[in-house]
Amino acid sequence: MPKRYVSIWFRYLKTDWVTKRHPQYAGKPFLLTASQHGRMIVTEANAAAESKGIFKGSVLADARAAVPGIEAMDERPDHFPKVLEKIGEWFIRYAPVVSLDEPDGILLDASGCAHLWGGEANYLKDIEQKMKALGYTVQVAMADSIGAAWGLARYGNSQSVKLNSMEMDAKVALPQSQIGYTVLPSGKEIEALGALPPEALRLDEETVSRLKKLGLTRIKDFIRMPPRVLQRRFGNGFMQRLQQAIGAIHEFREPIVVTEAYTERLPCLEPIAHAAGIEIALQKTLFDLCGRLQREGKGLRKAIFRAYRTDGKCEEMSIEVGRPSCSTEHLFKLFEPKISTMEPAMGIELFVLEAPVVEAHPGLQTPLLKTQGALQHPEVAALWDRLANRLGPQHVQRVLPEARHLPEQALTATYTLDVQTETDWRDTAARPIQLLAKPEPIQVAAPVPDYPPMHFRHRGKLHKVVKADGPERIEQPWWIRDGKQRDYYHVEDEEGRRYWLFRAGHYGKQKTVGWYMHGYCA
Repeated sequence: MPKRYVSIWFRYLKTDWVTKRHPQYAGKPFLLTASQHGRMIVTEANAAAESKGIFKGSVLADARAAVPGIEAMDERPDHFPKVLEKIGEWFIRYAPVVSLDEPDGILLDASGCAHLWGGEANYLKDIEQKMKALGYTVQVAMADSIGAAWGLARYGNSQSVKLNSMEMDAKVALPQSQIGYTVLPSGKEIEALGALPPEALRLDEETVSRLKKLGLTRIKDFIRMPPRVLQRRFGNGFMQRLQQAIGAIHEFREPIVVTEAYTERLPCLEPIAHAAGIEIALQKTLFDLCGRLQREGKGLRKAIFRAYRTDGKCEEMSIEVGRPSCSTEHLFKLFEPKISTMEPAMGIELFVLEAPVVEAHPGLQTPLLKTQGALQHPEVAALWDRLANRLGPQHVQRVLPEARHLPEQALTATYTLDVQTETDWRDTAARPIQLLAKPEPIQVAAPVPDYPPMHFRHRGKLHKVVKADGPERIEQPWWIRDGKQRDYYHVEDEEGRRYWLFRAGHYGKQKTVGWYMHGYCA
């Protein structure tokens, strides 16, 4: 599955932000200005001002002559310290990886996210509509590469793009292209970028100027030229931007919110505005996260449950446990008293459950059949009866330990709950998870006298040993005079499979030594 990136361009970021705080400017020509070389220059113009022919870089006196009474405000750097970063944090509801594209853009790694909105077109349309409702004008594009999405968001829209008082017609016909957002099918980067100007590759002004002087006014004019020619003429930076745009080179962006390795997200088709919905979302995300932790043999020590509201705010609650846990029921009971503290307001559209602290938690089996009292439990006896009647009495058995040294003799099977033993299971030495009923002879190449095998052949297959542990010596009972002692080894082959082998006897003049496979290890 290819990566899918979304570039969101806030075409009037600063003027939109000011208009949200000063509603009297809405719908009117409005400018932000700054002093440069003794003149007041337009640094930002809103859509209404651009429609009057006033653009970024214009002189304020000329703008006022063209549009008498136009509203203007001095642009102060401290007005916009964290605007883009706050907007980026809001976008966590659309994708787990969100990056800033300064000075006026946001990048999303939307791989695997769009289906939650019913497809990529609906995904981008929802972004555009939400931003419009919040008072921001955006152009959005999705592509397989960051460079292609960036260029299409700024130059691939059906409207003309105007920068620095110069109009650049960037019309391009694309599948699923509409005003405000563009979905580029996978693998179509070269065709789509071809109709755009060189600026769509994020090139510096000097390189763009050189390209246009040579008559290369569209990317299609040079995109299929030999790479060596382009690199020699325009340099390595040019080639890097071109290859990033067509997806030949991967581009990494630092996310503003680092997603925890153990995270579950639950977007909502409709905003959730009641405690019952929050409870269901918590149970669903806990179930999914705990299932993953159980499969990986881990448990969480801390969990954070966040609810992202439609008004941009985030509600949060967290818990901590003394020991690693992956029990859905236990963790939900800890969260449950705090659910009432979460205020949904007008509705919650995304739930995120994170486990920032995770530790190994192999999980312990409950020793249900270890004590006499547990064996007499009616539910245990009822389960035994159901299994025996369905599968047959000979297929339901208990395995009990025997006080013997040889592994194949150290356990016995019983077909009833009544039989008891005074011997405890031995846990001082590692044993395989599957023990063969009878050791099987193998062919071995091993250094003598006491080294593990270098390779062995079992059931016709050759295994090369890459790791080994041992030996563990097990002697025959004293009353068996001719019995040979066994030296056991845990070995691992080059495929990562583990086995329990032993050598019977010593290497000596008679060379009466045999090697055997006795079990499969975890």
